Amino acid sequence: MTDRQLQPEPSLHHSGSPDDLRLEAGAAVFKMLADPTRLHLLWLLTQSPADVTALVDHTAASRTSVSQHLAKLRFSGLVTTRKEGQRVVYSIADGHLARLVREGMNLADHRVTGEPIHG
Repeated sequence: MTDRQLQPEPSLHHSGSPDDLRLEAGAAVFKMLADPTRLHLLWLLTQSPADVTALVDHTAASRTSVSQHLAKLRFSGLVTTRKEGQRVVYSIADGHLARLVREGMNLADHRVTGEPIHG
């Protein structure tokens, strides 16, 4: 048996009422999303992995600010890194988070444009 065979398939839906531990973990994620710069960085990373230079080029934030926000996102486990030569490439850590960020931005778009909500 391989390691893959021993691990259950990841699920998109987790049923049941959340306990205190899950509520705290969820609140911690939402706290990280509450900053517009961090949210923008995460949204960019839903599009593709990127290094600091590329992320700075797509935001209005300074390199120092982007680096500090990425450090917070990495420390909180919301982004991962890999080295490509001298560059550090950042990626969004989880498909659940990517969907959450995209859906949050879709909701924001509805609110800004006045487009009717849908189910």
